[in-house]
Amino acid sequence: MFGCLVAGRLVQTDSVQVASDKFVFNLADYENVNHVVVFMLGTVPFPAGMGGAVYFSFPDPLSGAPVWQLLGFITNEKPSAIFKISGLKAGEGGAHPFGVMASAAPSVAQVGVSVESLDQLAQQIPVSSAAVSSVDTFMQFTQKMLDSLYNFASSFAVSQAQMTPNPTETFIPSSCVLKWYENFQRRMAFSYNKAFYLK
Repeated sequence: MFGCLVAGRLVQTDSVQVASDKFVFNLADYENVNHVVVFMLGTVPFPAGMGGAVYFSFPDPLSGAPVWQLLGFITNEKPSAIFKISGLKAGEGGAHPFGVMASAAPSVAQVGVSVESLDQLAQQIPVSSAAVSSVDTFMQFTQKMLDSLYNFASSFAVSQAQMTPNPTETFIPSSCVLKWYENFQRRMAFSYNKAFYLK
């Protein structure tokens, strides 16, 4: 019914059913995992009015007991979700529907899916640090590219006193490049905010 994906690893579809409406994936070497994707396989939909709360559990560094944190949810209408787990804090667990489960090995975490009503899912509050940035990858690439260009061009800056006359070279004042760069950043931020509010 469910799958779990971590970058650089094979897709996991071998969830362990620990109750009629509870499923768990074991996630080895979780310390080296930044994001996890949980998705429906498309073979069995949720019953009408139901969805899946997605939880993450890792061993508490002091007691070794599992600490569960709500990441978010998936539904028939939203059959997959990506969660950031690298920012979760140890020991900050909350209420969870998995009951008392045996602790996994020290470097093994668990991703759990609990089938619950959509009304119940709407009332739950996920851990804020699990949310993935909504800034799209093109904007991130563009910002990094422009930072790189500005830093590269600035590394060649010389003062007027250091300049030697060269009739084959054209010089552009660095203040002009900086002004363009700042205006571009403002336009990008405005475009992103406008697109975000139109969603």
